[in-house]
Amino acid sequence: MTGSARVLVAEPVLGEDEAAALGRVIHSNWITMGDQVRTFESAFAACHGADDAVAVNSCTSGLHLALDALDIGERDEVIVPSLSFVATANSVVYTGARPVLVDIESLETPLISIRAAEAACSNRTRAVVVMHYAGAVVDAQAWRDFARRHGLYLIEDSAHAVGRARGPIFGDIAVFSFYGNKNMTTAEGGMIIAPDPTLLARMRSARAHGMTSTTSERLHARAATYDVRSLGYNYRMSELNAALGIVQLQKLDDRNEQRHILVQAYQRVLQYQRNGLIVPLVGHMPSSHHILPILLPAGTDRARVMGALHDRGIQTTIHYPPIHQLTWYRDRYPGVSLPITEEFAERELTLPLHPKLSLQQIGMISDALREVLALEPCPEGQL
Repeated sequence: MTGSARVLVAEPVLGEDEAAALGRVIHSNWITMGDQVRTFESAFAACHGADDAVAVNSCTSGLHLALDALDIGERDEVIVPSLSFVATANSVVYTGARPVLVDIESLETPLISIRAAEAACSNRTRAVVVMHYAGAVVDAQAWRDFARRHGLYLIEDSAHAVGRARGPIFGDIAVFSFYGNKNMTTAEGGMIIAPDPTLLARMRSARAHGMTSTTSERLHARAATYDVRSLGYNYRMSELNAALGIVQLQKLDDRNEQRHILVQAYQRVLQYQRNGLIVPLVGHMPSSHHILPILLPAGTDRARVMGALHDRGIQTTIHYPPIHQLTWYRDRYPGVSLPITEEFAERELTLPLHPKLSLQQIGMISDALREVLALEPCPEGQL
């Protein structure tokens, strides 16, 4: 294979079930904030052992609503991992608070470090956001203890970790993503779970301008008006997105299991490739196995490797440029040094991982990587 990459890093799995669900919504002529959204919320909550959930139009808006509902604002600080998508920190900035970016545990375990978080705490710290990188869930008990010890709110950025495979919710609030490259997708969308029903109700109101009733509720109640008792936002999910979510959720357990099988295959073939290549998170559980990150040998020209794999028909990408090194954050929060995150991000390469991938393709990807890096071959029969 040459030219455009034919094995993609991520692919949504969509088919006739999703098309039929969208068709039903279109034929119903009710396309926003109706029965589909409510059904999706209830089903998603049940899947994660919760009583209820609030659907939103993105994980980013969900994170913003979470911080807003906890009354986090100016002069407050929120501890955030720098190894994450920029939205994790942006949501803190939206509230007027300061994101305090911290390091990861190690190259092998690229999850937010408790030791780094301890050092970052101040008398202004109000919350910590833990991000389940690659779908690998952080140590729930350790982070609950940390939050309790410092009197902090604990928020889970669970954009990478979804479904029963990730285990129970343990934070004050957990926020999920359904972007097109996630384990399940609604094209765009997110979900919020919080054990406290009062907190959840506050976020439900805030996602729709702080209004006291929805269009659907006013229609069925024959009421013509509403009130606004708090500041809100336009973070609603449409019926079309929710219809996709209902179908995708029904298939999530099986697809997460497929991801697990594919990750195990990758780990078997890649663990034999020495000369400095690292496969993080081997054996880490629980995990939803969202992406497959590897670390190239130190000093490797990553751009050359990505180009060579692309020429062989294999797409790769990077997760993530450290937030503290992005221009907007570097200009406003200068002097941040996070050596483990920086080395990880400099060497990281994300390989294809999605349910459409076959074991044969994993073998082909491994062989191509070995050839490009001149690594040791995998012993026969290891895949």
